[in-house]
Amino acid sequence: MNNHLQSPLGNVSTVEKSNLLSTANIPVRERRDWLQTMICQEFTRVEITPPATDDLFNEVTFYTWNKLRLSIIKSHAITIDKLPREPHLANQDNYLAVILLSGKYLLEQNGRETFLQPGDMAIYDATQPHRIYCPHHFSKLIVSIPRTVMRDRIAGIEHCTALSISGKESVGSVASHFIRTVASQVETMNASEFSALSEHSLDLLTLALTSIRPQDYNLSRSRSISLRLVKNFVALHLSDASMNTAMIASGVHLSPRYINELFSDEGISLIRYVWKSRLERCHKDILNPALIGCRVSEIAYRWGFNDFSHFSRAFKLQFGMSPRDCKNNAVLMLK
Repeated sequence: MNNHLQSPLGNVSTVEKSNLLSTANIPVRERRDWLQTMICQEFTRVEITPPATDDLFNEVTFYTWNKLRLSIIKSHAITIDKLPREPHLANQDNYLAVILLSGKYLLEQNGRETFLQPGDMAIYDATQPHRIYCPHHFSKLIVSIPRTVMRDRIAGIEHCTALSISGKESVGSVASHFIRTVASQVETMNASEFSALSEHSLDLLTLALTSIRPQDYNLSRSRSISLRLVKNFVALHLSDASMNTAMIASGVHLSPRYINELFSDEGISLIRYVWKSRLERCHKDILNPALIGCRVSEIAYRWGFNDFSHFSRAFKLQFGMSPRDCKNNAVLMLK
């Protein structure tokens, strides 16, 4: 690993703690290796081809954005290839939504290719072979979205890769403009404001992707619909401490075995999903300035926990700090 490279992952918890990585401070002869290492570490393992001249420049500013990550990138001409069978890190199992700000951009994946104009958007699977070709200086935004998050929102997402979404009309224009505006104003917002815009951006991006999804994609719709049905039921009854597998199965008219098979495909059990959802709701409420007067125990009981000690251990395991420390940090941020 190049000593010049420091990962922003895990170090960016607020808007103010954004991290800038740039070739500007790297000796010219080391820039290609540095840049390839950075992309492999922060996005996925690739091979890069810089311009024929030594005029290699690239800078990225990262912002963690709840479950997402926003990257603002400026670069000179470059070609990026994700080769077949190239491995990727576990935390890189993402879809990458790209919004072109300036320049020209070619994206290829799954036998499809699209040319983006400024304002246009596209999405690609970071774990699968792809090619990006930019013949001149360009700038772009990348929204990194975990695969599980994207699969929850849109069935057939794998059939949407390398398809252009126009930034000049319809919902694509709305989504592109909204996310570009967030990126341009990110340094003027506090952490809670920036965080609140994450879900809105993901909603708009989902609508834009749905608008260009092929109508004849080959997918088991019933499994996707069943999974969404179960997750909706869980979300509606999350505060019910008595919710269990039997109650969920009865509520959605599916067998417990089938439900667990659905969640097994996502690498999690039904009950673990329920616990994870409850912990995320508690975490969100603890950080909510409007609920700062609520005790942590009240929030925990509100979302279906009936054993505070068990809740505290699970919360610390999930978020790396106790719920009380999380609340204290939230209070300090408001001062």
